[in-house]
This record gives sequence, structure tokens and C-alpha cells, in this order.
Amino acid sequence: MVSTPDIIITISYILFIVTIGLWTGARKRAGSTDSKEYFLAGNTLRWPMIGLALFATNISCLHLVSLAQSGFDTGLLNGNFEWMAAFTLVLLALWFVPFYIRSGVSTLPDFLERRYNKACRDWLAFISIISAVIIHIAFSFLAGGIVLETLFGINMYTSIIVIALVTGLYTIIGGLRAVVVTETVQSVVLIAGALIITYFSWNKAGGWKGMTEILEAQNSMDKISMLRPAGDASGMSWLAVFLGYPVLGIWYWCADQTIVQRALGARDENHARVGALFCGFIKILPVFIFVMPGLLAYALFHSGKLDLSSLQQTGAGGAAVLNTKGIYTLMITQLVPKGLVGILVAALLSGLMSQIAGALNSIATLSSFDLYKRFKPEADDKKLVTVGRVAAAVALVVSIGLLPLLNRYSSLFEGINDVIAHIAPPITTVFLLGVFWKKASAKAAQLTLWLGSALGVTVFAVNKLLGPETFIGHIPFMMMAFYLFCACVLMQVVFSYAYPVQHTAQSRNLYWKSVWEPLQSSGWKGIGNYKVLSFLLIALMGVLYWCFR
Repeated sequence: MVSTPDIIITISYILFIVTIGLWTGARKRAGSTDSKEYFLAGNTLRWPMIGLALFATNISCLHLVSLAQSGFDTGLLNGNFEWMAAFTLVLLALWFVPFYIRSGVSTLPDFLERRYNKACRDWLAFISIISAVIIHIAFSFLAGGIVLETLFGINMYTSIIVIALVTGLYTIIGGLRAVVVTETVQSVVLIAGALIITYFSWNKAGGWKGMTEILEAQNSMDKISMLRPAGDASGMSWLAVFLGYPVLGIWYWCADQTIVQRALGARDENHARVGALFCGFIKILPVFIFVMPGLLAYALFHSGKLDLSSLQQTGAGGAAVLNTKGIYTLMITQLVPKGLVGILVAALLSGLMSQIAGALNSIATLSSFDLYKRFKPEADDKKLVTVGRVAAAVALVVSIGLLPLLNRYSSLFEGINDVIAHIAPPITTVFLLGVFWKKASAKAAQLTLWLGSALGVTVFAVNKLLGPETFIGHIPFMMMAFYLFCACVLMQVVFSYAYPVQHTAQSRNLYWKSVWEPLQSSGWKGIGNYKVLSFLLIALMGVLYWCFR
């Protein structure tokens, strides 16, 4: 259990974040309309804040808990979800961000209406809200509830409701500016907390040499490899990673309102681009400070330096099995001195609150601009903000109701990516073809979104209802994402020829004439140039993958 000083630190941190959020939200930039200020922070965000906010929105308590669990179970393998993100953030910075900003869109569904039609906008708005509720909020709540129940002995649902009320308070009142400012603070706290647990677990295990000696004794040296051979039992071979992740990553980083909204609030294109690339560099850290501690815990467990008896459960046939969902919290209580535990809990809450805050603001924006204003075009700014706040509150309630269903996954991280793998393919398809292919037609995009989403839901349902014994049940979810993507691309290409494009005056300008067109912008001079940073990030990722191949 956590000591009294650590509890005081935790409560003080929560009060500090709420105060900052409310104070920031109360400030309003002169000349900015209520809705623009609330949903896009008045387009005043600079690159450091954008990069940190992108990272904080992506990294939640779920990642801290589940990546440590995956490090214990499978080694560094799931770190691919972190490092591959760097490549999709380069795509965001080079091709997608300038496109969105130059188009003047407030939301990504808004872009789909301008490029295609209103049906595409309505569908993406609906799917984006559903995915934000499930992926960004409900899964994060579940991870946070498990942590707080383990550390404080508080009922999971009680702690989740309290966190929901606290986070909802400053998010619903303050808007995007409050979200981004608090996310910036929370990113620093989150990284600091992760560094602390990494330091103590690293020292306890005897560093790299001590860890590898134990892994060799356990015949588990493959846990250090990020690139597994084709046909690997994990289902995450190098082929699955390089084919499947881009489908998930392009949707998540380039076409998901919750993420992209930070870039849409940038003061100009260069700040948006460099902010996205800055996040790409930060995404290198999670493998070392989120996944590695789990691998160190595996070494400590097998050397007798970490007691996991409280995680033992009775499995099939009466055999004892480990429920590794709680590995991160046990590391906190057994490896970290009192006084620092409070900082670790604050870091966990930072991840949880920032993810939820970002998702709530996204839901508010989508509900107001893409749903309510579509049917009530005369609605003023005050009404739009009110609708957004109500939508965010409803989303909190719905996400809490989903917790019992999502808690059935043995690995939260695999659970969230399994869901994304079946949602992302049609959305990734219509954005890619819409941005880069002149002949992508409105009717084709509409049918691809509908049929592609129906196909994804069907495949997901068959897997969950009939189990892995079916033909598709043997396909790893990363490869399934790739196969679904190929099917969706085929759909949109065929339908685009069956229903030829009829460009409007607006849509005629909403695609790149060539892949080089967005790169003609000179950008800032020196090391801060977006082209230089993109090259450095890609080169660095290549070196890292070579080292951990």
C-alpha cells in the first residue's frame, strides 16, 4: 500500500493540474471567437507545446501499465508500436498537416465533406466519436482503475468515477487550450515518473549485463529483438509490423481527430510540422522507459528479486498462472522508495488524465461542428460550446459503462490494437487516396467507408464469437489490418471507376498534384527545418532498428 506522504503528493498533483486547467481555460485571447478559442485554442499553439501534447494524448496510463506488461510477457516486441509511430509522424508532418492547414478545416470530417461528400463526413464523425470513447477513454479508465485499486485498495469503479469528474471539470470548462497546457505539464511528469521506475529496476537488475545474463539462463534472449522472423508465434513478425502498422498508424496519427486536433491548433504550418516531428523524437523514449522496465521485471522475477505472488491466479486445470496486468504497480511498490511513489502515481495519473482530456475535447469538437452544426447551421458560438460540453459529459458516462466488456482482454495493449486493426483500414484508405489520387470519387469513398467498416466489424465479431478455430482466427491482427486495407483500396479503386469523380470547385484543390508539392515549402532555416528534422528522425530510427534487430 502507498504511504501517507505519497498520498499527499498524489492529491496535491491532482489539485495542481485542475487549477492550471481551469485558470488556463478562463483566459481568452482577444479577438478570438468563443468556438475557435474553445475547440482550436485560437490557433496559437507553438511547436514544443504541440509535440508534448501529441505525446501526452497518445501516451496514457494504459501505455505505462500495458507496455510494462508486454515487456514482461514478450520483451521489447510491442515497442514497435512506439518506434513505428515515428515514421507515420513524418507522414503527418510532410504531407497531411500542410494539407489540413491550407484547406482551412476545423475537423477531419470537415475535410472529408469538402473532398468527398456529406455522407463521408457524417460517417467519420460517428466512427471518430465511437473510437474516442472506446480507445482513448474506456481503455485508459480500465488501466487507471487497475492501478489505483492495486496501489490504494480503492474499488476500481469508484476511482474511475472520481478521475472522470476531475478531468471532465477542467476539460469541459476550459477547452483545447486548457487541455494542451495541462498535457504539456503532464508529459514532463509522465516522462520523469517513467525514468524513475526505469532507474530503480535497471539498478536492481544489474544493468544490461545483469539482465542479459538472466535472459540467457532462461533461454529468452529473443525478448530483446524488435524484429521477429516470419511466422513467429507472437503474430508480430517483422513482416506483420511493416505491413500492418502503417494501416493502424496512418489512421491514428494522420486521420484521427483526437490526435490531429493539436496540429490544427498551431499558429502556422511550420509550428505544426515541427511539433509533429518533435513528438516523433520523443516516441523513441517509450521503448526504454515504458517497455524495458517490464523486461527488467521479468529478469528480476527470475532472479528472485521481485515478488509476484500476489499476481498468481488459478488457471485451467488448477495450474498457477500469473495475471501480469498488475506488474507495473508491483514494481512501484517493491522497487521505489517511499516519497518517490507519489511521483510515480502522479505520472500514472498524468497519462490517464491527459489521454481522457484530449479525447473529450475531440468528442466535443466533432459533436458540435460535424453533427450539431450540420443540422443547425444557424447555431451561434455559445450554443456550439454548450453542445460540445454536453457531448463530452455523455461520453464519460458511456465509457464507464463499457469497462466490464473491455476488461475481458488478458492484455490491454493487445486489446486496444486489436480494436484499432478492425476500425482503421477503411478510414486510412479514403484519406490516403483522397489526398494523393485525383480520381478518388465521393461515391466510392462513401461505399468504402460503409462496406469496409461492415467488413471489419464482421471479421472482429467472428473472431470473438467463434474463437481462433475459424480460418480468419489464425490470422494475426496486424496482418488482418493489412488484408482489410488491401480489400478497402480495391473497393475504392473499383468504385471510383464505376462512379467516376465529379469534382466541385472546392474538391478540385483538395488533393496533392504530386507527392513533391507539399515539400516545396522552404520552412525554417537551420536544424529546425522540417526536411532536416525528418531526415534525422528517419536515420535515427534506422540505426535503432539495426541495433535491436
